[in-house]
Amino acid sequence: MQLSALVQKLQPSATIAAAALAKELKSTGVKVYEFTLGEPDFTTPEHICNAAKEAMDAGHTHYTAATGIVELKQAIADSYRTEYGVNYTPQQVTVSNGAKHSIHNVLTALCGPGDEVIIPTPYWVSYSALVELTGATPVLVPTTEESGFCLSGEQFAAAITPKTKLLMLNNPCNPTGAAYPVETLQEIARIAVEKDVPVLSDEIYEKLIYPGSEFRCFASFGEDVKQRTIIVSGVSKAYAMTGWRIGWTLAPQDVTAAMAKLQSQETSNPCSISQYAAIAALTGPQESVETMRQEFEKRREYVLGRLRAIPGVTFAEPGGAFYAFFNVSSYFGQTTPGGVTFHNSSEFCTALLNEAHVALVTGDAFGAPGYVRLSFATSMDILEAGLDRLENFLKSAT
Repeated sequence: MQLSALVQKLQPSATIAAAALAKELKSTGVKVYEFTLGEPDFTTPEHICNAAKEAMDAGHTHYTAATGIVELKQAIADSYRTEYGVNYTPQQVTVSNGAKHSIHNVLTALCGPGDEVIIPTPYWVSYSALVELTGATPVLVPTTEESGFCLSGEQFAAAITPKTKLLMLNNPCNPTGAAYPVETLQEIARIAVEKDVPVLSDEIYEKLIYPGSEFRCFASFGEDVKQRTIIVSGVSKAYAMTGWRIGWTLAPQDVTAAMAKLQSQETSNPCSISQYAAIAALTGPQESVETMRQEFEKRREYVLGRLRAIPGVTFAEPGGAFYAFFNVSSYFGQTTPGGVTFHNSSEFCTALLNEAHVALVTGDAFGAPGYVRLSFATSMDILEAGLDRLENFLKSAT
């Protein structure tokens, strides 16, 4: 059968591919130190799991409305009003099968051939692929380590053309952990209104913020900004619910209506049981969120301390999420004890996995040659042993 041109051009997710390579090596009996997937290593809090069991016992195992049950939409709207001071109605909320599905819905509803979508780099691996699936063109705007990997208002304005349909903003950012300064967001918001450019604000890591950084919901900069903003978030990262697959958008009513039509044809509804669990996550005790954030903060400090001690490695301190994104290009051209000479981030990650059994994700996949991503969403024991191996690998390369 002849595959479509769009799908033939589509590349597999680099993070999932890196995890698959690590898993393949593990299957041979090798101990692999795995830092590839962006997934909390905590179990879902007990009260959330109990809510799912109660939902099953109550018979909530059937179809729901395509875009989610009203109770969950209300809980989402209430949380944004309480936490960020922005007002949405349940009719402006679309619940989907994870934040990635939400992003796909937004892009499919708004973009098509001939359109351009501005994406600051480094960027999450799926952004450009999902844009290309609509027939639109990703416009990649490089940011720098010196800027903290944050898009400036000047860069945003310079990238806008008559074909610009959308800006995709990820705050805090995967893969860099960059948490945008409020004044930078405010300038981007001002330009979005002035140039009438909608903004998809992916805020999935909003509750994982570290001292020295501040989170600001993009839609909170005023009603004129809110009317041009589509918020994407979900329960995956903050509540350790990656497998439950609940994400959402908050958007102007016309965009929500378009996504509702799309989702009704695509997937019917998000998992009914997961929806009731998500209500418990949003409305129940929040202590577990802070407990997990504090543990991530300890790991962050440990990882950054170890990286600072490695000659030639540089990075911008992550203000949020659970990633360290660091530059290893000073080691390019060197040869490992196994006789492999690596010249880029992808070759570096392959050699590191094969010889030191440490799995990282290449920055090439994120539009940032020279860099690699380490997820510190794992135990301190694994971090310590894996960083020992990384350090020794770099020392041994000549």
